[in-house]
Amino acid sequence: MNLESPKVSVSKSPEAVFNFLSDIKNFESLMPENISKFEVLDDDKFLFALKGMPEIVLKKKEVIPPNKIILGAAGGKIDFSLIGNITEVDANSSEVQLQFSGDFNPMMAMMIKSPITKFLETLATNMPKAV
Repeated sequence: MNLESPKVSVSKSPEAVFNFLSDIKNFESLMPENISKFEVLDDDKFLFALKGMPEIVLKKKEVIPPNKIILGAAGGKIDFSLIGNITEVDANSSEVQLQFSGDFNPMMAMMIKSPITKFLETLATNMPKAV
């Protein structure tokens, strides 16, 4: 299953956006209002939970400065990735699009598609204000 957020414009350079996303504690400022838990576990790993959903641990898997950051599931039964793609518009502005990629059975995919789509949209929408 592959999902994408809308592209959002950020009034910062790709380097500034990349540096913001590279510091995982900054993800707390991107989270939706219904977050019930956010905890930094170490320099490249954090845990979060939304009300009514299980806790999810994300770990920084790969960084390609200043254009891409890949976070992946750290443990758990489900393997997925959250990818941040950063595109330069000009020296002081960027476009950011988040992608979610995971291999799920059809029943699971049907259940999680809507909440994950909404989650990606919220992360992306919060980005211009947070960075």
